[in-house]
Order: sequence, then C-alpha cells, then structure tokens
Amino acid sequence: MTRDVDVDSHSDALAGQHIALGVTGGIAATETVRICRELRRHGAKVTVIMTTASTRVITPLAVEWASQADVITEWTGKMSQLEQFDAILVTPASRNFISRFVNGMMDHPLLMTCSAARSRNSPIILVPSMHEDLFNDPVTSDLLDRIEDASIIIGPFEEGRYKQPSPVQIVAELCHMVNHHSDSSHIAITLGANRAPIDSVRAIQNASSGMTGWCIAEYLYRFGHNVTVIAGKTSKDPSFNLPDVIRAGGPDEMLEMCLKVAKSKPNAWVHAAAVLDYYTKPIDGKKASGDDSWILELHPGPKHIHELAPHIGDARRVGFKLETGVTLDELEERARNQLTMYGVDATIANIMEQMHDPSSPRAYIVTEQGMEELPDMKSMCESILQVVTS
Repeated sequence: MTRDVDVDSHSDALAGQHIALGVTGGIAATETVRICRELRRHGAKVTVIMTTASTRVITPLAVEWASQADVITEWTGKMSQLEQFDAILVTPASRNFISRFVNGMMDHPLLMTCSAARSRNSPIILVPSMHEDLFNDPVTSDLLDRIEDASIIIGPFEEGRYKQPSPVQIVAELCHMVNHHSDSSHIAITLGANRAPIDSVRAIQNASSGMTGWCIAEYLYRFGHNVTVIAGKTSKDPSFNLPDVIRAGGPDEMLEMCLKVAKSKPNAWVHAAAVLDYYTKPIDGKKASGDDSWILELHPGPKHIHELAPHIGDARRVGFKLETGVTLDELEERARNQLTMYGVDATIANIMEQMHDPSSPRAYIVTEQGMEELPDMKSMCESILQVVTS
C-alpha cells in the first residue's frame, strides 16, 4: 500500500549518501518540500537544517513530512549538525547567509555544519535566490567571488529576480558532484529523430520523441559521468538542462557532429538516435501543389554506428534495435546481428507493439551472454550504465 509520504525511486545516484539540506530565509524556501522529495527519489538520506528566517516562510512540520527526517531549527545538546555528511546543499542561500558563510560566522547550526564540512573537504553547494537589485549589488558580487570552497548554482532570471532552478535541476547537479571522480567516464549519446528535406519547405522524418535518450543521458549524468549529447529532432525536452548538448537534426549533420565528438575520445557511446536510413537529395525550390502524385526515390544513407567504428578506439558501445511484427526469437537474432556486424557491446532491443503496453517489458538487453528483460526505464538505464562503465 502506497503511503502519502512515499516517493517513486528514479535512481540510486544518492543511495548511501547522507545529505544536509540547509534552508535559509527567502520566498524560494517554499520549494523545500519538492527538493526533499526529489532527494529521496534518488536514494538520499536527508537531514534538514532551517534558519529562523526560513521557518517564517515554510513550517518545519511540512519539511519534516517531505524529508521524513529530523529537522534542526535551533541549538540542541545532540549537536546533530556535526554529523559526517556526504554533501551540504543550501537552497535557497540568502544574501544574509552567504555573507555569514564567507566571513566564517557560526551563529546558527547551519553555519556550523558548513564549517565542519569545509574542514572535512565535503562538497558544499549554494543556490542563491534574490531580487535583481540585491544580486547586482557589488557587495553580492564580491561575496560570491570570495567563495572558493563551495559550488554555486545560479538559476534563471525571471520577473525581476534570480530564481532557484527547478528541484530536478538542483538535485541532478548535486548527484553529479557527489558521484564525479577521477575515474568518471566521458559518454557520448545520440538521441532523437532525423529529418531530411525533400524540397525547400517539406521534409521526411522518422518517429522518435527523444524521451528515452534524454532519460539515459540524465541518468548517466547523475552518476557523475561527463555526458555529451548529439540530439536530433525531439518532441520531448529533458527534465533538466544538461551542460553539453549539440543539436544536429539531419542524418548527415548528425554523423558529422558524431565524428567531431569522436576526436575527444569518449570512453563510451550510446547510439539511441533513430537515424534516418533512407532519404533523397531535395529538389530546388518548392514542389508545386495540385499535382496528382510525387514519386520519391529514397536511397540508403550511411550507417552511423558503422561509420563511427574506426574512430572510437576501444570505447564501450550500446546500440538500439527497434522491430515490428517479430517474435522474441527473431528480435534476439536481429539484435545479435548488430553485435556481430558493428562490434557493439550490447543492444537495447524493442518490439514496437510492446512499447506502450504496460504489461510488457520496456525493452530487452542483448549481449553475448544472452537476452534479458528490462521491465522499466530505470532498469534499462541501470543496464546501460553497467555496460558503458564495465
């Protein structure tokens, strides 16, 4: 039975991580409930430390419900703020708090938490949120410039103020920081559809929203990897802003961008794009309307997965295979052909008729060891992570 306080698990990116969430005064403190629940969706254990000013914006009771953890609002003999935290996230970080943080003050448990974290070299993230006039005050700029022992996330400028980024964006950046280390990989992923013109105003395009590719890219980023996305035409947006996205809608343009990215020697490739296999050279101008018919002769384009092979060295590779009207045995056979022909380490295989059937697996992963069901998006992302980092 699902309880009111429960959350869905989106990843284990923060599993085993104890995060101190600092909340300071400011209207953005109203987002604390959403941030607590997003932290829990990725497996974090949360301790919340609220300043007195923040409790005037949102009640500790609401925060305790969202975090399912203790909420510290004042000094106590337990000194829980001195626990060993894996990371400190202060959001919103008011100008008042930033000033005290920079100057080493310790007149609140949250500032003591940050002081202890600095001594332990634990990651600290500050998310300022304030009116434009306060943000543009030279004193604010000076304070931010003096911060050397914390990362700063600046949100969008809207309605005359610098607002917090979305809870999904904030927690994704926290996940990336906590999990990033010297052994983290550079992973390139293609996603979305290709579109090719047939005249000056019309084009042909295959079907792909890009949603699966975005989910995979986000998942890999949360686990600390540097992700380069080569995105074709998409009807779905990512749930947060990834730092390295290259747009390349046409099949030739996408291949050109992939070859360019290959020069940076990614450790792994995930070929999730629905590459346009057949297209034609567009006619000059616009085909006049009203003709009885327009016969197009489509020609096969280059297979990106094949063209890239000589340029990627020993990088790990995951291909995708979508089929329709086939049996599971036929699907596995065709996925295995991809392993043999293109040297990929695994293929994510789908039967189109199953993709929107909640009673069917989300996909199958095919490797030299066999074929395994992937019941949902999370399990698919977990399997890809395992392949590209093994």
